[in-house]
Amino acid sequence: MTKQFFAVFDTNVLVSALMSARADSPTVRLLDYVVDERIVLLYNDEILSEYDEVLHRSKFNFSEERIQAVLDLLKTGLHLDRTASSETFPDPDDRVFYEVALSHDDSYVVTGNLRHFPKTPIVVTPADMVKMMEADE
Repeated sequence: MTKQFFAVFDTNVLVSALMSARADSPTVRLLDYVVDERIVLLYNDEILSEYDEVLHRSKFNFSEERIQAVLDLLKTGLHLDRTASSETFPDPDDRVFYEVALSHDDSYVVTGNLRHFPKTPIVVTPADMVKMMEADE
């Protein structure tokens, strides 16, 4: 059986996936892995609230049906509390993603903005996450 991976997706990963015209883009592939239950998403209410707020921004023009489909998919994961971290963050709003990832062993934060997070092995790009998934197939 193939391994399940556990991850918190930074909001930019979802926006990129929804905006992508390429089915083979790393962010779209990551959502496919969630659908296939190879990735179990980790989240809490703060993260869901940010996803909802950002995906509804008029500049993206995502349909309500598409937004709800993504939010429903994300809620199939694990709702977790935060585990406090002493790391510093350029944007304090990103702390929640990192701290939820710390709440589950062997999990990752997937982001397109590595500079917003501590330089640790659990923080990876979408392309890095896809490579890890492919290496396990």
